[in-house]
Amino acid sequence: MKAIELTPEQPVETVRRLAERAERAGFDTIFASNHYNNRDPFQTLSSIAAGTETARLGPGVVNPYETHPVRLASRMATLDESSDGRGVFGIGAGDASTLANLGVERDSPLRRVLETFKVAQRLWAGETVDHDGQFVARDASLNYEVGEIPVYVGAQGPHMLRMSGKHADGVLVNAAHPADLSWSADRIAEGRAERPDDRGDFDIAAYASVSVAEDEDRAREAARPPVAFIVGSTAPPVLDRHDLDHDRAGRIGDAIERGDFETAFEAVTPAMIDAFAIAGSKATVADRIEAAMAYVDSFVVASPLGPDLETAIDLAAEALETATAE
Repeated sequence: MKAIELTPEQPVETVRRLAERAERAGFDTIFASNHYNNRDPFQTLSSIAAGTETARLGPGVVNPYETHPVRLASRMATLDESSDGRGVFGIGAGDASTLANLGVERDSPLRRVLETFKVAQRLWAGETVDHDGQFVARDASLNYEVGEIPVYVGAQGPHMLRMSGKHADGVLVNAAHPADLSWSADRIAEGRAERPDDRGDFDIAAYASVSVAEDEDRAREAARPPVAFIVGSTAPPVLDRHDLDHDRAGRIGDAIERGDFETAFEAVTPAMIDAFAIAGSKATVADRIEAAMAYVDSFVVASPLGPDLETAIDLAAEALETATAE
């Protein structure tokens, strides 16, 4: 998988044009990010489906808190139908700090994610489902046929990574640095050791924040916003792995939670950018992607992409092609 994430902070028609450009550039999968303060990912993906031909499409990633999991299963199935079977279900626990803005407590994230996609798979298979766990569904079913839809779990922590390896079709590892990807690969392998043979192949994808431009400094500056969101919700052991200041990371997370994004972005350090993003010129980005590919099967070029989106899409595609050429 050579994938790209597009963020619906732009008008839907603009994102559609960017997706068409991404498909022409060689990306085979297009994810639309999910944040309550941006446009709806499923509506955006529906528009993208009409403007593309072969690229697989999915949310990157939805969480099972803002929307009831059965409703999520139906929305994903509708996207799969409207795209002629090109759907990919990206599901994750969501960002705790932004969910807090909605008064949502992210309780039992692993169980809720697992139960959500297991119930979705049963619904897609045509079953009528009764479920009483992290959420309730009684006599729930879909009154239309659904094909098989691959499930990719967005993961960063050890338990979610292990669960993904055991139960899902793939994992979107929220990491860009080889040290994090190496550690994640070990956790995934622990889960895959318990994976039943009939679950089929499994795809490990780095879901990495990438910012690329002809000017190295401009690319790095554009990486500040996504890095701030990553740092604000990063577990202490990961901060320690990169020798990053816990207090500063905590202040960034607090600023994001209260909606003070400018303060959060300004607090991001060069070391944080190096740890949690791949940012720089095309050559720099290609080298960093190549280093990451030692630990994964696939790669997702995730936001911000770069200071100029159209140019960044082309440069990122070229860098990814260089990094993965045999």
